[in-house]
Amino acid sequence: MRASESLYFDVRGLRYHIRHWPGDSARRMILLHGWMDVSASFQFLVDALQGDWDVYAPDWRGYGLTDWGKSDCYWFPDYVADLDILLERLQPDTPANLVGHSLGGNVAALYAGVRPARIRRLVNLEGFGMAHTQPEQAPQRYGLWLDELHQNSGFRPYADFGALADRLQNNNPRLARERAEFLARHWGRETADGRVLLRGDPAHKIVNPVLYRYEEARACWSQVAAPVLWVDASESGALKRLGLTPAQYAERRAAFRSLRYVTVQGAGHMLHHDQPEALARLIEEFLLA
Repeated sequence: MRASESLYFDVRGLRYHIRHWPGDSARRMILLHGWMDVSASFQFLVDALQGDWDVYAPDWRGYGLTDWGKSDCYWFPDYVADLDILLERLQPDTPANLVGHSLGGNVAALYAGVRPARIRRLVNLEGFGMAHTQPEQAPQRYGLWLDELHQNSGFRPYADFGALADRLQNNNPRLARERAEFLARHWGRETADGRVLLRGDPAHKIVNPVLYRYEEARACWSQVAAPVLWVDASESGALKRLGLTPAQYAERRAAFRSLRYVTVQGAGHMLHHDQPEALARLIEEFLLA
């Protein structure tokens, strides 16, 4: 297993944790994890890389070893702003290679349209936007948000790290036990009474009161100048959850000027856990082209 080091930066008032796998600085990529995930989740992908890549992966605000946000919910614009500051620290002088999964892919795609000159190449792993919404949904959404703010619910505790590993395998039957136990140690933290809680802010579970505006996201995507590798997984349920038809899915891909579309076989939504070797080959080939 390739060793990593932990770096800490001040980012917009939060102490941000960045996991760094040192390598050739001329071959650098920045990995952005998804919702309810952490930077260590990319370990299997990094181990599968054949080249001597210099890899950075932050824990988003409210996840892993990064500070929790200072409000009671989380917003896409904050992730975009955090990424802007992080790139100033990690790669200030040249365009960056961004690889984002799920939430991280959504943030990376938005950012690449807002700051097109800052991105050399973009790899989007199952980060295809959110479900369509209509303005008429706003009153109900605001009401749900207010209700959830009053509930103040936390994460359920697990008896130990083994129990958390069991849960990860139940959620993803393709996940090997060794990998599940590794992830459990990074996704969870031990409490004073010996139980294990997820290492994240429960506020991530609170619904966002602002509706997802697909038209605005697509306008950002249309400004992306970098080549894009758009990767989905053959056994993922992401499109069903988003309620997208094949035509709507194709419309989202068409928003990008230069896009290569690939499906990884034998993988679910967490394709960097299920098929890290195949994914590493795709990413390296694309970034080195």
